[in-house]
Amino acid sequence: MRRSLKGALLWMMPVGLLSACGGAPDATSAEEALGGSAQSLITAPAVPPGGNVADSMMHIGTVAVGGSQQDGTPSMPGYYGYRVQVQAGSQLKLEVTHLGSSMYLDTGLFLYGPRDANGSYGTTVLAQDDDSGYGQLSKVGLVTLPQGGEYLAVVGFTNGAGKQFRLQVDCAGGTCVSNPQPAPTGHALTLLPRPITVDLQAALDTANTVREDNVSYLTAYDFAWPYAGETTLDAAAAAILAQGQYRGYRNDPAPEVMTYAQLETDMYWQFRPLHPAILATYGAGTENVQVKQYFREFSTGPNGDNWRTLNVILFPQSFKVVVYEQTAHEI
Repeated sequence: MRRSLKGALLWMMPVGLLSACGGAPDATSAEEALGGSAQSLITAPAVPPGGNVADSMMHIGTVAVGGSQQDGTPSMPGYYGYRVQVQAGSQLKLEVTHLGSSMYLDTGLFLYGPRDANGSYGTTVLAQDDDSGYGQLSKVGLVTLPQGGEYLAVVGFTNGAGKQFRLQVDCAGGTCVSNPQPAPTGHALTLLPRPITVDLQAALDTANTVREDNVSYLTAYDFAWPYAGETTLDAAAAAILAQGQYRGYRNDPAPEVMTYAQLETDMYWQFRPLHPAILATYGAGTENVQVKQYFREFSTGPNGDNWRTLNVILFPQSFKVVVYEQTAHEI
């Protein structure tokens, strides 16, 4: 390697899954149910005794990828589930749409699965949203599903009171795209932050306690890929450097390209357990995972030298970009 790593700093985006546990959505007042006042956050369904979230549903239906389902809600808060059959490697968009949904309805949207041999969807929330759609409706703009099978899309509501909602499930990319075309020249990736898994975060937190002058950070992203072939490492790196918190790396005149295996030797020893864990968490098993590495150093005054390294890791078949940064500073 052209330089030994003394570190890099990553801005941690505040992304995290809400707990998969919780009670039914909070009931609202009659005034809120009829008007457009702000509603409380709709939490995920409570974990049922049998460990299958489907047991918490008031109703279970089916919706196809590329299709929609419209239903009416009862007067009490609750959850409706919808079975969705998915190919391995599919990327989906799920939305409670303005079209077909009643005014002032407040919803939450959750995805579970895939269904196992015992018929359980489990209780792990794969994706969720509260108010990213129209008004107080919900939208998951992108979720990547490496495993095929049957998933359960769940719509939660607090102020149903006989209102209507429409759930739309669309293919956003991956294997569910029929007859995909090559990516346009100079294509740009749109990155969607994803939570770091509990195990990875625990390993990172442990390593960060070893030395006060060495700190590392980890961020993961999905990107929609409705094209044939694979995206490029340059496109992934450009999407990362476009974010303001990484602008200091744009002046590196000669970023390095390396294999994922080579990255391990550039990691401080206390962080090396993350190397196989990142690959196991995000890799498809057969893809060519590559890394583009940027370096910067600067001083904040006497005894204030900083060394920072940004590693952009592309998983082209899993549709993931993972950013691993290390930082070192004088003490």
